[in-house]
Amino acid sequence: MKRFLLLTAALPLFAAAQNNTLKTDAAKRAEAITQKVIDWRRDFHQHPELGNQETRTAEIIAKHLQALGLEVKTGVAKTGVVGVLKGGKPGPVVALRADMDGLPVTERVNLPFASKVRTTYNGQEVGTMHACGHDSHVAILMGVAEVLTGMKKDLAGTVKFIFQPAEEGAPVGEEGGAELMVKEGVLENPKVEVIFGLHINSQTPVGQLTYKPGGTMAAVNDMKITVTGRQAHGAYPWSSIDPIVVSAQIVSNLQTIVSRNLNVTENPGVVTIGSIQGGVRSNIIPEKVEMLGTVRNFTKEDEAMFIERIKTIATKTAEAAGAKAEVLIPYSAHYPVTFNDIALTEKMLPTLQYTAGADNVKLKPPVTGAEDFSFYQEKVPGLFFFLGAMPKGQDPLKAPSHHTPDFFIDESSFNLGVKALCNLTLDYMGMKKK
Repeated sequence: MKRFLLLTAALPLFAAAQNNTLKTDAAKRAEAITQKVIDWRRDFHQHPELGNQETRTAEIIAKHLQALGLEVKTGVAKTGVVGVLKGGKPGPVVALRADMDGLPVTERVNLPFASKVRTTYNGQEVGTMHACGHDSHVAILMGVAEVLTGMKKDLAGTVKFIFQPAEEGAPVGEEGGAELMVKEGVLENPKVEVIFGLHINSQTPVGQLTYKPGGTMAAVNDMKITVTGRQAHGAYPWSSIDPIVVSAQIVSNLQTIVSRNLNVTENPGVVTIGSIQGGVRSNIIPEKVEMLGTVRNFTKEDEAMFIERIKTIATKTAEAAGAKAEVLIPYSAHYPVTFNDIALTEKMLPTLQYTAGADNVKLKPPVTGAEDFSFYQEKVPGLFFFLGAMPKGQDPLKAPSHHTPDFFIDESSFNLGVKALCNLTLDYMGMKKK
């Protein structure tokens, strides 16, 4: 009996040692394709495509996955690509996701592979740029697919590689992104048990990984507020019901939701008006003003409270002036909270620490940006973490942020990203062995 107990106790140690051997193999393979990953990223960076238009990107991805011998499905949620790698041993289905779309931003970074692409967005001609790092996400996941395919016989399970369009939002009037991929069954056949994803970060030092259990990125609702008053000559404002003045009061009053209604010791929240359109010339008080804005929350309770207060404040402020306010929220987009499953995060934290070194894995505060990775996490446990890509020695407060013309990332971060996703897959599969 004593000998049996000793053997039983040794089994987890043996499994861990076996998994470390696999991770060492994965690291060597990742190192060997470092330049390939960088080259892919530079090509995608030079040829960005907006949401639901990622046809060139999808074609390159599909050809790569097909060349690896994976089962490949294209045209998922418009332009998405899904590859399935069946390991040599039975085990769980692990999904890994990368987003593919660029943004309507004109690049200002002086790079030999800078984007010169121009296209049409919402009826306007715009520059197009990978100003959020999705080009790197695609390249990293293509690298992960190559590494894990080379280890196919040792994989205890199946890997589903999800290359997703339109994370930044589909064109007006279209469906898209993770929500549409889920609707079209991307988490089924084979049924996904767990999903991992990463996002590169231009203001976190290269070599670091950051994470947060629970609510890590905000739920987002966009809104449209239309204020209708009475038009008049600008010289005779007493003849008007001025929707511009009313709109200014609404914008100011909305800020009291965060300062007076939200318990800021528990969760943050944001109300932002980003667009105000009204009037055509200086001496005409217009009849109507339209405002567009965004709302960010980390719990369903706060989300419901914000929506109720926004509607009340806008309509009653307008009513007090004799005007009328119509509030549409969500107007065209809603993402749930990006919620990292707490048990899964705790279980996989040692993997991140093994990959980057314990001192390079940092707990981060919640991020008021949003991510449609949240739609996958509503269906299966998921872990979404951040990959540092700010050049060493740079001040995070001065590093160009995401969604800006000067967005810049250090490509030496890609190798860590490849290894992190590979190791999460290998360790999760190892934990599920019977």
